[in-house]
This record gives sequence, C-alpha cells and structure tokens, in this order.
Amino acid sequence: MGTHPVVIHTDGACIPNPGPGGWGALLQQGSHELELCGGEAAETTNNRMELMAPIRALEALKRRSVVQIHTDSTYVRNGITKWVVGWTGNGWRTSAKQPVKNVDLWQRLVAACAEHDVEWHWIKGHAGHEGNERADRLAAKGLTEAVAAARGA
Repeated sequence: MGTHPVVIHTDGACIPNPGPGGWGALLQQGSHELELCGGEAAETTNNRMELMAPIRALEALKRRSVVQIHTDSTYVRNGITKWVVGWTGNGWRTSAKQPVKNVDLWQRLVAACAEHDVEWHWIKGHAGHEGNERADRLAAKGLTEAVAAARGA
C-alpha cells in the first residue's frame, strides 16, 4: 500500500463568513479511501476551515507518506508554499509587522507537513472536479453536524 502517494482533496465552508463552519477532506491511496469532516458551531472563518481540512487530513496519516494535497484555497496554498517562510523568519509577523492571522493553525499545518513529503496543488473550486466536489460536500456535512450537535439535536 505504501508505494502509492496519498492524494488528498480538502475544502472549507462558512455560512455566513464569519459564522458556523465546516471542513472536509477526502484521502485516497490506491484503492483505499477515507472521508473526514468536522466543524465549528461557534463563529469561525472560511480561512480557518480551509486550513483545518489539510491539518486534520495530514494528522490522520499513521506513517510518513508522499502526499499530494489539492485545495481550492489560494490562501492555504500560497501561505504554506510561500508566505510561511517569511512569517517564521519574522517571528510570525507579516511583512507589515502585524501578527499573522490564524497563527495557531498555520503552526499546526507546518508541523503536520514536516511529518510527510507534501506537494501542494491549487484547483479551481466548483468546477466539476470530483475530488473537490466530494470535499465540498464533506465540509457542508461537517458544518451541518456541528450546528446540530450544538443545538443538542
């Protein structure tokens, strides 16, 4: 099983933004699949949910893997592939010397990526890409379940 890369599609959703949110991740390796989702009933943001999806997907992997992550979030893809280098060098401050937003999740994502060999890919959202559509449905499910649980349903 370990010869195939792990292909992960991630998505986040927030309705409204900010508001309750959900995240979803579809993990595929060879013929194996795992669906993950979760959410926050309290106020969160779309960017936090977009970050949580790859974090939870990477944290679910039990051994070091070659991973291909597909996200429709330019924020996540640019952050992890470009901006994070500057942020860590600046003590988690932006070039404008402001604290990085969502620093807790960025640090968690950096740590999760360090455990694997990760390639990041941006794909256009809502463009009929099956993996992205499934991740989108999982994020919606995570949001719905979080809100229902908070209501005691």
